[in-house]
Amino acid sequence: MDERRQLCEAARSGDMDKLKTFIDSGADVSYFDGEGLTPLMHAAKHGHACVVKSLLEAGAPWNALSPSNLSAGDFAMEAGHQEAFDTLLNAGIQAELVLGTIARKENKIGDCNGDYLDDRVSFSEDKLMDSNSKAVMMAWEKPLMEAHAKAVCSRGGHILNIGYGMGLVDMAIQQYAPTTHTIVEAHPEVYQRMLSSGWAEKDNVKIIFGRWQDVIPQLKSYDGIFFDTYGEYYEDLREFHQHLPSLLKPGGIYSFFNGLCGGNAFFHVVYCNLVSLELENLGYSTQLIPLPVKDCLGEEVWDGLKHKYWQLDTYYLPVCQSIEHSE
Repeated sequence: MDERRQLCEAARSGDMDKLKTFIDSGADVSYFDGEGLTPLMHAAKHGHACVVKSLLEAGAPWNALSPSNLSAGDFAMEAGHQEAFDTLLNAGIQAELVLGTIARKENKIGDCNGDYLDDRVSFSEDKLMDSNSKAVMMAWEKPLMEAHAKAVCSRGGHILNIGYGMGLVDMAIQQYAPTTHTIVEAHPEVYQRMLSSGWAEKDNVKIIFGRWQDVIPQLKSYDGIFFDTYGEYYEDLREFHQHLPSLLKPGGIYSFFNGLCGGNAFFHVVYCNLVSLELENLGYSTQLIPLPVKDCLGEEVWDGLKHKYWQLDTYYLPVCQSIEHSE
């Protein structure tokens, strides 16, 4: 048995002495064995928290994936090994905080959703798709959008929504009869569909056409804000959060579509924690409300689509409020 396989065996059995010997001799901690598992995955699967910590310190990648698309964190989570799970969760959060800082410094792409905004889209009864048969929004999200609307409208008053899509959240917001309802939409075809559907004629609705980054000066302050854009990345969400102190009234409620890493349960937990931490640093508390979605997502939902953007059984709906006003 070569050194790399012996390292996996030491990780599986929790043998710290052997593990340290192999690490000190320079064994490859990123090695995938015949099962497609790394030493870190073996240690997490069997709940050896000290081994997990040592492997992470030796440079083992926390986010490596097995052939079945599971990370070490997924294995720890599935087996109920809390200490190993917490160690991996903290490693993931710290790594993403650092990488996020690097991305802000070195990867300032001014028009990251430009391709989508120049693209043709198609509408059907149950989905909005781009030209690559990727879903922009789907009807299965309707209960989620209704829950988001209930949250951001809980104080009444003035409501802002960034991203119209199929209009699911905006139709739900209208049921609460807000004083004003401002909608920002950047895609020209979606905007035209809004106009042809009569949204501009509603007494309490104001439509602003353009990218949110460009129309910020036209926005005021609001009692409730919802954010759900397409073709943007986590950096864009972070950038929007920097504007919350001027856009959200004291005690107001903010929420966003929480599709962060919707294809992997552990990565989703990492990003839920990451965004909560970053919002806390801005002065906001975040409550994550679990909503079961498994029954909404039969295989037929994804017929004709190239990408399943959500594959988890539970959706965590974020409800954010300034810390001094949260209970």
